[in-house]
Amino acid sequence: MDAEDLAVLRSAVQRLEAPSLAGRLTKLVGRPIQLLSSTLPSAANALIASSSKKSIEAAVSVAKRTLTTKPSTGSRRLHTALATASGAAGGAFGLAALPLEIPASTVIMTRAILEIARMQGEDISDPATALSCVEVFAFGGRTQTDDTDENGYFAVRGMLAVSVTDAARFIARQGVNVEASPVLVRFINQVASRFGFVLTQKISAQAIPVVGALGGAGVNYIFAEHFQELGQAHFTVRKLERSYGQDVVRAEYERIAKSRV
Repeated sequence: MDAEDLAVLRSAVQRLEAPSLAGRLTKLVGRPIQLLSSTLPSAANALIASSSKKSIEAAVSVAKRTLTTKPSTGSRRLHTALATASGAAGGAFGLAALPLEIPASTVIMTRAILEIARMQGEDISDPATALSCVEVFAFGGRTQTDDTDENGYFAVRGMLAVSVTDAARFIARQGVNVEASPVLVRFINQVASRFGFVLTQKISAQAIPVVGALGGAGVNYIFAEHFQELGQAHFTVRKLERSYGQDVVRAEYERIAKSRV
């Protein structure tokens, strides 16, 4: 790989291997997010799990619509502003707004990620590419059960590879109007389980009474930026793979990742 592409890959590795959401939220609210997560009421966990699944279902629906219609586009700044506004509502109304606010924010972020993919030369009318945009939500954080080998970008991508392929094949064969199938459900559940971990961090920040609407907007600004940065990094890696081949890019990626330890 040439020096310029190596620099681009190095930046992508930084984004994908060191997700910074928890750190950025801690700076915003002034308290450690990891500790706050353990203080959420028990009812919040069920809400987060439900909202996570509904959000990824909504993201898949948005992705499927791009297969038959020209997607609406907009700047990254616009998508972030829209997601920020939905976060202000969530911060004002607390956990009660969660079932509406989280799916709405996720839909906005999905549209932004689709636009990022298109700008990186991807064909978003391809079901596999559209689902790869939804796949970004699985890269957002680390679960407590992950070991070192499971933490990496390529490990998560590999875990989802069969589900993405099977779901894309199903959509191509059956059409976009089919809402439920075992392969789509499996893909949604896999992504939602990892997305839920990141949602816990977000809701922990918004649950602080002094945060309120203004703080909720700030939390969602960080949340939206976080996933758009991950989307940019993910599709940067895919673009490099089209130029150099997957094996070469993965070898350089892992070399860079190990040098950071």
